[in-house]
Parts: sequence; structure tokens; C-alpha cells
Amino acid sequence: MPGSARPAEDALQRSARSAGVVALGAGIAAATISAAVVGGFVAAVARAVVTPDRKRTERVPIHAVDPGARTVTIERTADTELQGRYSLWFGAGTGHMRVGEVLGTTDTTVTRRIIAIDAGDPTNARRGRWGGWFYLTPGELDVPVEDVDVPTPNGPAPAWVVRADDPEAPWAVLVHGRGVTRAETIRAVPVFRAAGYSVLLASWRNDGVAPRSVDGRYGLGSTEWEDIDAALRWVAGEGATSVVLMGWSMGGAVVLQTLLRSSSAHLVDGVVLESPVVDWHAVLKSQSRLLRFPKTVRKVAQWLLRAPVLHRVAGLREPVDLRELDMVARADELHVPILLLHSDDDGFVPSSASHDLARVRPDIVRLEVQHTARHTKLWNHDADWFDARILAWLTEVVQHQGAARAS
Repeated sequence: MPGSARPAEDALQRSARSAGVVALGAGIAAATISAAVVGGFVAAVARAVVTPDRKRTERVPIHAVDPGARTVTIERTADTELQGRYSLWFGAGTGHMRVGEVLGTTDTTVTRRIIAIDAGDPTNARRGRWGGWFYLTPGELDVPVEDVDVPTPNGPAPAWVVRADDPEAPWAVLVHGRGVTRAETIRAVPVFRAAGYSVLLASWRNDGVAPRSVDGRYGLGSTEWEDIDAALRWVAGEGATSVVLMGWSMGGAVVLQTLLRSSSAHLVDGVVLESPVVDWHAVLKSQSRLLRFPKTVRKVAQWLLRAPVLHRVAGLREPVDLRELDMVARADELHVPILLLHSDDDGFVPSSASHDLARVRPDIVRLEVQHTARHTKLWNHDADWFDARILAWLTEVVQHQGAARAS
């Protein structure tokens, strides 16, 4: 009987080895599937970062509209409960109303005064899109407006021009942010006109107004700057010798890249940035936390965007290296006065990078902070505050330095 134990033991070991091989194979297969799933998720995140929204989603529930009383009741959020003047689109973007004063709130709703219904019938609207850009065209400001085309690498980009009375006036070039159009920038026209500037309100690639790029993707500032470089050349052709660039949100990143890369940057005497993207790492880190993405997913997605060949997974024609767009790290390359306007409760682009840039370059950066104005809505929340800060900076810094150089 003892002699029969060896074959049984050998059989058991062979079974164990076979089971181990099977388990290992199953593990490898599972790991491969998991890697494919994770890889697909990372690629999807990378694509989302650089892909323009083709459809602007209406996410805010509209509970009631009373045209007679001129009131609208909508879902209460951190954005919709703020005092100020805002836009509310409805009807898949075909309808538009402008709203103002908060008249009352509940735990879940806010009722506001309707300033104007510009298009559509809101009485049957059930959802809307909340926005900071208040005007639809500069003509609403009762100013002379010209429609022009700026030649860009992708073709003619439409722009609005509002000229100062003085043909020798300096120029301001206004640059909108991600997912919106040049109409976002109309809010700044009055203050620049008050300071004696002619104004060009620019469009740029993939914004739904300007020509599309070859890949139809955002470069996060690394490609869009070429269109603002074209705008600088256009105003130079109009006789401009002094220009202030102003950018909102991602438009801030576009402006900063223009400042570093444009051959016409010598025309720029100052930069105004509202809720700007100064460092994309800070933005993606903040958004990843809100969406509860693992840190690894964010890191790999950022690597994917800059990786040779693999960047094409995100639909990019050329890589986008976020390290090159970090203006805190590159702060020593900046050379003109900068006015930063940011709200510490931004909610989308954290103000931390603006604070950091002001800290490392106090010689040229002036930071003006709000605390309850949210993202790109500083004018909407308090237009007097917004206008006063810009006007004071233009007078005390840009125009003062220009006068000093002239003398």
C-alpha cells in the first residue's frame, strides 16, 4: 500500500499544476481585458479634454415661467442663485432670455426677474442652459459695429470690430473661452471704449464660428494662438501700435501662448485674464477630483496627449504637451503687465494657479479676487467691480507706462 501513494501524490501535483496554469491563464486574460477597459477609459478621458462640444446641453430644469409677472423659476445651483445678470437659453438653443434680480429662493429653486425675452417662447420650456455671456451682438450696446474676416491658417475667421472715435487709438483684442463664441467677450467692450480703445472681438478655430482645424480638436492654447496671432496682424494692418489682449477661461491660455509665440507680440502692452487657465494641470486635477477619477487615469491621459503617435488616439493631429502650457512654471518668460481677475469659488478653473502666478511675478501681475462670482461671471455678478478694476489698471499701468516710454 505504501507503494501506491506515490502515483496518487504525483497525480495530485499534476492536477495542481494544471489548475495553476488554468488560473494563470484566466488571470492573464482578465488582466488583458481589464487593461483594455482601463486603456479605453483613459483614451476616452484624453479625447474629452480636446474635443469641442458639438451640442450645448440644456441641464437646468425650468419649473415655471410667468411672462406677465416677468419671472422665471429654475433649479437652484451655485451659479443660478447668484445675484447679477445672466443668460438662459432654452428650446435647444433657439430661445434666449436675459434674467436679473433674484426675487426668492427655496431649498431647490430660485425665482428671478426676466429682463428680456430675445427669442422663442419660454412658457413651454422645461430645461435651459445657464450662461455668463449676456449680450448676443455688440449692436445691443448701441455702438458702431463692423463685421470683418481675419485671415487665419484655416481660413477667414469672422470678427466684430468696434472702433474708437480716435483713429490713433490703441486696440484691445478680446478672446473667448472654451465651448462659447465671441459673444462672450461683448461684456468687456464698454470698459475698453471708456478707456479709449478700439476693440476686435475675435473667433478662433473649432468654436463653431471660425473655420475648423484639420483635426477638429482643441490644442488647449497650443494651436489656437495662431488665430490670435492673425488678429494681431490684422489690427497692425489697421495701424495699431499698442494692443491689450484679454482672454476668458481657455481664452486666457490662448492669450498667454500668443504672448510667448507670436511674432507680433511686441505690439502687446498688457494682458487681462478673466477666470483664466494658467496651468492645465491644475484644471484637470480639480476636475478629476470632482469626477472621482483615479489619479493614474489623469496622469496617463495627460501623457497620452503629448506622446508621439499615441496622441492620435485622442484625435489630435499634433501632440499637446501640457507642461509647455504651464505659465506658472514659465512665469519668467512673461514680460508685459498682466491683470488677473478670478473668483475663488470658480468651480471649473481653480484660482490657485492665478494666485501662484501673482506670487511668483508680483512685478508685473496684479491679481483682483472675487469670492462668490463663479467661473467667467465676474462681470455678471458685479459689473461695476469688473469695469472699475480693468479701467484702473489700464489707466495706472498700461497707459501710464506707454506715456512714460513716449516721453
